[in-house]
Amino acid sequence: MKRLLKKEFLLAAHPTGYLFLGLAAMMLIPSYPLTVTFFYPCLGIFFVCMTARENRDIFYTVLLPVKKRDAVKARFLLCGFFQAGQIVLCIPFLFLRALYPPEGNIVGLDANLALLGFGLALMGLFNLIFFPLHYKNPVKIGVPFLLGSAALFFGIGISEALPHFVPFVRDNLDTALFLHLPEKFLCFFLGAAIYALLTALACRKSMRLLEALDLA
Repeated sequence: MKRLLKKEFLLAAHPTGYLFLGLAAMMLIPSYPLTVTFFYPCLGIFFVCMTARENRDIFYTVLLPVKKRDAVKARFLLCGFFQAGQIVLCIPFLFLRALYPPEGNIVGLDANLALLGFGLALMGLFNLIFFPLHYKNPVKIGVPFLLGSAALFFGIGISEALPHFVPFVRDNLDTALFLHLPEKFLCFFLGAAIYALLTALACRKSMRLLEALDLA
């Protein structure tokens, strides 16, 4: 697995994946749907898988003395690195955002821990849809990405609408960074749990699909 991970980072990782990490700075944009920030790691994953398809990466990898399921795990770990990295890099920008006016976000969720929780859940939803569809037929990448992105943006729409319609979200989660911290920590950890569950389900299904696929 260590050598597979090295191969993923050296050969499979697309430069855009690293560039999109810098878009964590979008947390500083005023009056903007901040959950859109979490689309970009998923776009980076699309470029990773598209480049891998063009380079026939899966066919090359399965010729190595490794299990197919380990090849899938390594790809998930690479993609998880980009998604988790986006969350980590957002944190300093949350603090910077809290230092300047205007306070709050009239469009939707404020820049705080709850927002990160929503972002994790959204990326988990993308993983659940995109990866199994991709590994069902590794040659096809466009339709899985389109469906995964559609689900993610549907989730973004719901997330940004919640503060306007749900009093608990408005009064506890859609507030300044240091207010209602217990509720926000709960939202963050719930989002992390959802991400872990959906991504684990996507990984297991993807492993089964690739193992059943005849790549000859």
